[in-house]
Amino acid sequence: VQLQASGGGLVQAGGSLRLSCAASGSISRFNSMGWYRQAPGKQRETVAVISGGSTNYADSVKGRFTISRDNARNTVYLQMNSLKPDDTAVYYCNAKEGPWYGLRDYWGQGTLVTVSS
Repeated sequence: VQLQASGGGLVQAGGSLRLSCAASGSISRFNSMGWYRQAPGKQRETVAVISGGSTNYADSVKGRFTISRDNARNTVYLQMNSLKPDDTAVYYCNAKEGPWYGLRDYWGQGTLVTVSS
């Protein structure tokens, strides 16, 4: 399985971007899909996760970011509104597959989001 992330770029504070994560196969096989980010000098953190019909968000992005999926296009999206300079990071998409005792992770290559003040 390959995950291809796209949609990053440079945007001013208050602006919006939409990230896309296209999978090479059906995404319905995955237990969950999500977006993570890593800012310079910081650890990777969870941004948003979608599993079935449920979504979860980091407190820092609640009300501003929305994760969604299109099974027909095998793609997961992250709509990011009201962007802040603190949102600057490399964003990675992730998919998890398998039983709890043998969960397998797939990662996309990352897409850079830069928010200027």
